[in-house]
Amino acid sequence: MNTRLRFTPIFAVSFLLAGALTACSDPAQQQQGQQQAAQVEVITVTPESISLSADLPGRTAAYRVAQVRPQVSGVLLKRTFEEGTFVEKGQQLYQIDPAVYEAELASAEAEVESAKAILHSSRLRYERFQELLEENAVSQDEFDSAEATFYQNKAAVSLAEAKLKNARINLEYTKVNAPINGIIGRSNFTEGALLTASQAESLVSINQLDPIYVDINQSSKQFMKLQADIKSGRIQANEKGNAPVRLKLNGLNYDQKGELLFSEVSVDQDTGAILLRAEFPNPDKTLYPGMFVRAEVSEGTIRDAIQIPQKAVTRDPRGRPYVMLVTDDNKVEQRMITTDRALGSNWLVADGLEKGNTIVTSGLQKIRPGDSVTIDSSNSAQQQ
Repeated sequence: MNTRLRFTPIFAVSFLLAGALTACSDPAQQQQGQQQAAQVEVITVTPESISLSADLPGRTAAYRVAQVRPQVSGVLLKRTFEEGTFVEKGQQLYQIDPAVYEAELASAEAEVESAKAILHSSRLRYERFQELLEENAVSQDEFDSAEATFYQNKAAVSLAEAKLKNARINLEYTKVNAPINGIIGRSNFTEGALLTASQAESLVSINQLDPIYVDINQSSKQFMKLQADIKSGRIQANEKGNAPVRLKLNGLNYDQKGELLFSEVSVDQDTGAILLRAEFPNPDKTLYPGMFVRAEVSEGTIRDAIQIPQKAVTRDPRGRPYVMLVTDDNKVEQRMITTDRALGSNWLVADGLEKGNTIVTSGLQKIRPGDSVTIDSSNSAQQQ
């Protein structure tokens, strides 16, 4: 009897411990099950219309460049402009010594008067011989000689008048005028320099800056796509058939809107790249030739476009992009996608997603396809 009494408490204690362990294991298992469902942040895909543009490097170039050279030789007497200022077409820039050309003009005028006097005399003789020939008072040879002399003198007058015109032009060329409107640069010659007609070195250069060109580098593939989009109406061209362009200068938007000139297209023979030329108004002379800029060329509007954050996209070992979707029963599904381009911090998706898809954006390292997840509604949002 004593032995039975000793084992009874031991059995009771063992039973109580087993019950306690069983009671403790149930919450632990429940907690472990809850930990298996990882918490993630998601977005819901909503298609929208977006305007696309290509950001391309460019460089400004003057609309017109005139290199001014003397048309006559002589000593430079004075310069009549201030360097770096705006000059108008026809404005005098230099004065070349006109003395020699004034003398040539006077000589040419005298030659014209002399030729006219000789012509007058030969005309009277020619007309008189016409009357005498009708009366048979002169021979045919004498009349022919008088007639030939008259026409020779008439030609001599024309030649003298041409020399006179040339002398006037040369005298006018001693005043070197601006051929275009624009900003004039630094003068390469000073007073007292001996100039030569049509010399190799220019006196000064003038740049017309309003409007101004921007030369843009673009791949041939992009250029052909741009033209196709304009023809299809995806890109709205202006009345001239040119595409609109925006400009960024030192990271800031230029307030004037330009246009692509498809008639001004050339191909770099070394790289094969297309060089597009855009034209921009430049009324305030903000842009100067040689400046590096960024041109934003419109590529049209895409309806029902889908874009997602770049952080939501993962790539497999072959470099193919995919995203993790959350199904209606909170299961994770891997979906392969096709990306078009980066738009800021987002990817533009060309294929693989549709409206209403729920995409995981945070917590990707904790999940695998087929896992159950819980959605953190406080940080999840609808894709805009």
